[in-house]
Amino acid sequence: MKRIYTLHDPMLAGHLEAVLSDHSIACLIKNRHLMGGVGDLPPLEAWPEIWVINDGDTDRARALISSMLDSERNDGPAWTCSDCGEAIEPQFSECWLCAGKDRSFPP
Repeated sequence: MKRIYTLHDPMLAGHLEAVLSDHSIACLIKNRHLMGGVGDLPPLEAWPEIWVINDGDTDRARALISSMLDSERNDGPAWTCSDCGEAIEPQFSECWLCAGKDRSFPP
């Protein structure tokens, strides 16, 4: 059994566990519930850790995690709202400034 990844987000750890499971890689998450102990425990000691059960799956599991995390970081280029000209980060599909406006009335 080998530890392959440590991260600060228990929700993401659970998602990665599901991805590995979908690819028939047996794994477990240690420290899944220790985040509540931060303050009494050193923060890095409480972070969730993903462990692969079969050492032979280590490289494939690391590659899957790396590929998935890289694709989430690279959502494409930033874009500009055609209504207001605001620069928008690529992970958003709607302008934060224009989304809350009622467009049925002029400003």
